[in-house]
Amino acid sequence: MIKPYLSVVVPVYNEADNLENLYSRLISVLDKYGKSYEIILINDGSRDTTEAILNDLYQRRPDHIRVVHFNGNFGQHMAIIAGFERVRGDIIITLDADLQNPPEEIPKLVEAIETGHDYVGSIRKNRQDTWFRRQASRLNNLIRARITGIVMTDQGCMLRAYKRHVIDAVVASRESSIYIPALAYSYASHPIEIEVEHHARAAGESKYSLYKLLRLNFDLMTGFSLVPLQLFTIFGIVVSLLSTLFVVYLFFRRIFIGPEAEGMFTLFAIVYFLFGVTLMGLGIVGEYIGRIYKDVRQRPFFIVRETKEKEIS
Repeated sequence: MIKPYLSVVVPVYNEADNLENLYSRLISVLDKYGKSYEIILINDGSRDTTEAILNDLYQRRPDHIRVVHFNGNFGQHMAIIAGFERVRGDIIITLDADLQNPPEEIPKLVEAIETGHDYVGSIRKNRQDTWFRRQASRLNNLIRARITGIVMTDQGCMLRAYKRHVIDAVVASRESSIYIPALAYSYASHPIEIEVEHHARAAGESKYSLYKLLRLNFDLMTGFSLVPLQLFTIFGIVVSLLSTLFVVYLFFRRIFIGPEAEGMFTLFAIVYFLFGVTLMGLGIVGEYIGRIYKDVRQRPFFIVRETKEKEIS
């Protein structure tokens, strides 16, 4: 196996129904492109027949396909990191296995890299998702850009291209909770975004539940900015000042008007509000402490059970 020019990294989790179609379309595109390539398929602890299919695909094209089997489910981003640690190419492409992002769009991304960009993000054209997910994505993009300064029009599209030095920096970061496109964007010196096609999922179901999407965005906000902590600090100062003024007001009211019971429910409402603010602040602080805790444990982010590949000749 010669050193490849392109490395395509594909995380796979319970995608048995899509793999044959993915293989035929991906191989067809890359063979026609005429550059040396490798495809790294990372099995993220799939529970269907994905493992057997991946092993069969490796047997068909051992000079181009490499397979990594995890011993459990460690998540899409850890699967991509495992692929990044093993890439041999100068240009790295990430692609989901569900075929919502067509492999036929890969040459378009490679062309953008070859014109001098070191990071090529993608924007899904005619996005085939629900109205709720599209609107939630727009709102999240706006908030993220304001808080982190990372501008990604479509953060949910995994079809992206990177130069090798960007990927080496991502791997060297060794962060346990990361959002790879955002981290790569922060390391890139000449990023660009281009439009790509987007298709409805042909088989299977999305692996991202509402909780996972929220978890991803918490990691994104706390992993790239201290703004949530700073905003809460400012908010806490304002609430403290207002609370002090209210106490002074009640003190003088008691002196000049005397004891009252009418304001009891107001006081309870204020107390409950302050309790809510306190709990929210503890949650924000907990997010940052949790990130520190996960990193200082220094546990392996994933465990590779088996790897199928040929050595470079």
